[in-house]
Amino acid sequence: MDLVCAVVVQLQAKPTSPLWGKAMILAITSTVLIITISYGLFFYLQNTNETNTRNSIFEQQKAHQIQSTQALSQRISSDLSFMMTTLQGLADSSYLQQADLSSNKTKELLREIYFQINNITVADRLFIINENCIVVTNISPQGQKTFVGTNVSGINWIREITTTHKPIFSNGYAGLDGKYRIAISYPIINRETKQYIGIVGFSVPAAQLFEHYGNIFDIKSQYLAVLDRNSDQLIHPVKSLIGKPFFGNYTQQVTGHNNVLNNLIGTVMDGRPDYAVYNFKNGDRLNTGFPIFLEGKPKYFVFVITPMSVIYSLIDKVMSTERIEMFSLLVGTTAAIVMLVIFLIRWSSTLDNEVKRRTKELETANKQLSLSNENLKIRDKAQQEFINIAAHELRTPIQPIISISEVLLHKIRDNESRDLIHIIFRSAKRLQRLSQDILDITRIESGLLKLNKEYFNLTQVLSNTVDDYRDQIKNYKRNVRLVYGFDKETMKGEGRQEQFPKHLLIRDNNTILVDADKERIRQVIDNLISNALKFTKDGTISVSVESKDCQAVIRVKDNGEGIDPSILPKLFTKFASKSEIGGTGLGLFISKSIVEAHSGRIWAENNSDGKGATVAFSLPLANNNNKKILKW
Repeated sequence: MDLVCAVVVQLQAKPTSPLWGKAMILAITSTVLIITISYGLFFYLQNTNETNTRNSIFEQQKAHQIQSTQALSQRISSDLSFMMTTLQGLADSSYLQQADLSSNKTKELLREIYFQINNITVADRLFIINENCIVVTNISPQGQKTFVGTNVSGINWIREITTTHKPIFSNGYAGLDGKYRIAISYPIINRETKQYIGIVGFSVPAAQLFEHYGNIFDIKSQYLAVLDRNSDQLIHPVKSLIGKPFFGNYTQQVTGHNNVLNNLIGTVMDGRPDYAVYNFKNGDRLNTGFPIFLEGKPKYFVFVITPMSVIYSLIDKVMSTERIEMFSLLVGTTAAIVMLVIFLIRWSSTLDNEVKRRTKELETANKQLSLSNENLKIRDKAQQEFINIAAHELRTPIQPIISISEVLLHKIRDNESRDLIHIIFRSAKRLQRLSQDILDITRIESGLLKLNKEYFNLTQVLSNTVDDYRDQIKNYKRNVRLVYGFDKETMKGEGRQEQFPKHLLIRDNNTILVDADKERIRQVIDNLISNALKFTKDGTISVSVESKDCQAVIRVKDNGEGIDPSILPKLFTKFASKSEIGGTGLGLFISKSIVEAHSGRIWAENNSDGKGATVAFSLPLANNNNKKILKW
């Protein structure tokens, strides 16, 4: 506007004819009027556009949150059902059927199941209780109290299963160690005599279980809340609410007797999914709830709560930037119009048409880009949800097949039948590994791959893994020799110690310590050896490790068919496979993701003699300054 006034002053200062002066005053007045109207229209349309955009984003978020809450409910249901199926397999095992509840063999079986379950979900105790309600066997993390010999008849869900002899997903309860938990238990009943022998079950800390599926601590971002059948709160960011009934006086005082929230909770606990938007003490919230169905009935109820400020935070940033850009553009356009009025009045129409044409082209391009982007998101989301659900559902029937095959292998003595059962057992194991690979892919692509780091001896892990594969080679009678050697020469010689500063944990020539996720590193080694065996019909596979430049380098070398040159550049991507032998092409992709998550790297090359290939990866050596617990 200051620029317009300046132009008027300049024009009035020039001697002009009355006709020309009147035309210019009329043109300038019209221009000022147009600019004023344009500014007002801009702010009106901008406000309308922002309101519509906010409403649209909210509807999209609501639909997405409802779908993700349903998928989360199904995922939790699948994991808990898998745990119950595992308990059923244990209850039907030969040891427990014979009332062998505490022998070393029974404990070894429980330890194996315990570690398998904790690779998938969270369970801090696997226990057996006899018919007198005494804890006789308990598998738990090292250093925790076992409660073996404790009488637990006073716990409600134990009295219930003792009376009904039916499996139970319990309500929340405070465990003997004070943690709030749920229990998944299955009765041990002799199949022939129908005699009640005891209970086998998992004790699951609620916070650790549901933290596996989403945020449960930060109330300022999207978080989870879960209730049991009594409306007791299993988890909540406000710790004082844990274990309290939602409809009890304490919780109702905290929530301010919010009728909208109460109606939502009541609807979901009736077994029907629902959502609600309501005002809480620190702002509006979007809450979507879904029952967790187990054995066909709603046992638990999961809620996903998102502060509206989180939903609108991104659009506020975008709108602020767009507002500045549009306002700057409008100011520039105003200046251009004023200059055109002074110097090029006849060109104003042409300029206006050109601006409109380019604006229309930009809008058309933006619409096409937005539509393409939305279609890609929908396709990727559908694909991820399908893969995730399919992998979880595939895993549920596999464990009973494996468990029953193991039982049959202990009972059947006929060699031909045992060979057939071995085929079933191996095939089920392959399916189990495939489903786990698919879940790993989903975690990697979703950014949910978690590492449980600890200090351990890498050479011992390599040695144990090689021994396991040697047993497999003997069982399958293959003409393949698997050798393992620790490169002791890297630690000898004058000046070699200078490569390894004192703060690095290299105990002796047979120990290389790393700070890493032991099971994930074992998974990488297993993948590399398994691939080498797959492509080596006759000959030798060598596994070696060396310490070099503060790195542990592991190599797996074979003399098989080698790597196809067309596959080599994309070897560590998904589905990179060209072999007639088969395989999903997922193992090396997963291995690469695990290694890089440890700040290492992985590579592969064909051997220089033209026979076979070598795949290697590196890990940083453990740092003595950061060590916590060392097990030599």
